[in-house]
Amino acid sequence: MDPQTAAHLQAELKRTHPDYVVYVPKSLDGSTLDTGNEHFLVSEHPQGGLFAVWTQSSYEGRPDQHVVFARSEDAGQTWTEPKFLAGPDDGGGIASWQFPLISKSGRIYIYYNRYIGLHDLYMATCGAMAGRYTDDGGETWSEQQFVPMPKSIWDSKDPKIPSNWIIWQKPLKFFDGKYFAGFTRWVSPEVAGPRKMNVWWSNDAVTEFMRFENVDDDPEPGDLKITYFAENEKALQYGHIGHPEVSVVQEPGIVKLPDDRLFCVMRSNAGHAVWAQSADKGETWSSVKPLRQTDDRLPLQHPCSPCPIYEVAPGEYIFFFHNHDGHMGGWGPMDSNKHRRPIWLCRGLFRSGAKQPVWFSEPQFFMDNEGVAMLREDLAMYASTTPNPDGITLWYPERKFFLLGKKIRRDWLAEIPVP
Repeated sequence: MDPQTAAHLQAELKRTHPDYVVYVPKSLDGSTLDTGNEHFLVSEHPQGGLFAVWTQSSYEGRPDQHVVFARSEDAGQTWTEPKFLAGPDDGGGIASWQFPLISKSGRIYIYYNRYIGLHDLYMATCGAMAGRYTDDGGETWSEQQFVPMPKSIWDSKDPKIPSNWIIWQKPLKFFDGKYFAGFTRWVSPEVAGPRKMNVWWSNDAVTEFMRFENVDDDPEPGDLKITYFAENEKALQYGHIGHPEVSVVQEPGIVKLPDDRLFCVMRSNAGHAVWAQSADKGETWSSVKPLRQTDDRLPLQHPCSPCPIYEVAPGEYIFFFHNHDGHMGGWGPMDSNKHRRPIWLCRGLFRSGAKQPVWFSEPQFFMDNEGVAMLREDLAMYASTTPNPDGITLWYPERKFFLLGKKIRRDWLAEIPVP
């Protein structure tokens, strides 16, 4: 890399004032096949330190898209070069949207959406579930195996065409030591018919859930047992803006409440985030409602963009969103690669007797990149968190280009009042 390019990259990665730098692409033009970095999931490594997995490409959705793994042994200060896990270089199709599962023995499984040559919506969403594991911390990996996924009423009737699905956040252990996750299921065009508007976020989508039953038994990757909840007609749905008969609800983030309910936040295309809750460990769910600051305030404005929620402590949460409905700086709701910024934070606290069981603070400005493009301009929060001694660290893709980390101090959060 020439010195001018290197200097430009170093200047650009500072726009959001990160505390950690995990990955900087090796080119500006995509020639190194590493200028698209997203779906960035960082976890505590069972042998100490941290590990990260993410989806990498020259640009999101291109035929070179693949999954990689990296490790830090110094709490995120330095990272190994990414190790290839799955993608076209192994002779298969693209691999995307990976997620980790860690067994009690320390085995690390990485599962992902694997393209098998047929799709009815997008190559990057229509795929089989495949996975590998490592028993030595990430040095060597098992062979890939596929996990059978049952067909849904929302899928193509062609048995050869897989589901359209993404698990976008780390599965978490809420009950009985078993991992639980929400996932987006896009509706097959064969089932949905023509979308209502000529924009990707008009595609029909529902939200469902998975519980991973036998991770601690160290099964072979293909022997993972999954129980599905809110499946088929029970899937969570929320009306498309202007077309309430069509569902667009995606990217569920889940936290546990002190009374053992699960609280799930999702994105919609209605100009605000939405939520649902479960009182039986995720087996059944309430209807989906607009996410409000409190029971009697207006919904929290947000376009069709990631809006994750994370637990900081029991009964205390942080919620990231854009604090606008898609109208921002001259852009409109159709301009999703332009308006997915800035990032605002709300502190949330459990309110046991409320209709909406988490109430939020006034929005706090968190970060922005001024909309300067590095192939793209957005701050889409395909992010994750890990604990640190002073609070938590948010690990985030910046413009789906850089991979960075930012500390959130517990004492700073404590000063933010919540109604």
